[in-house]
Amino acid sequence: MQKILPFAIGTLLGSSAMAAELVVKVEVPKLNVAEYHRPYVAIWVERPDQSFAANLSVWYDLKKRDNEGAKWLKDMRQWWRRSGRDVSMPMDGVSSATRIVGEHTLSFASDKTALAKLPAGDYNLLVEAAREGGGREVVKVPFTWGGKDNKLASAQGSHELGKISVQVKP
Repeated sequence: MQKILPFAIGTLLGSSAMAAELVVKVEVPKLNVAEYHRPYVAIWVERPDQSFAANLSVWYDLKKRDNEGAKWLKDMRQWWRRSGRDVSMPMDGVSSATRIVGEHTLSFASDKTALAKLPAGDYNLLVEAAREGGGREVVKVPFTWGGKDNKLASAQGSHELGKISVQVKP
């Protein structure tokens, strides 16, 4: 008999998770370098099998003429391979300008974002950062979408990213 995972059942039935909000905190650390450039950052959700589930946010240089900043998005290699090459930028409700050093809180309501179609189950939040003249880093935070509990998970970056936390609020 074939075993069907809980997230697949939700997909087959077309039901979405009961969670109301996903709160993501992303720390952009201060780096002691001669020439500092704000990082490009992509935040997305993947399924346990590492297949793409949803884009949440993409930070890049929106001020360059003729959307020139978009050509550097491919430096966020994992995001680019999973989703980036298939979307056109700017993406309404997803893309925004790069952010300064510090902690940034983003809130995604399940009824107004790509999370609306996300069935209850286990997922990974991925945050990838790439900087001109700097490095690249990906941080993965496992989380469970849906249910009645207020859940918090976090992971620590090592150079381009600081602490990344995910809170699922019912």
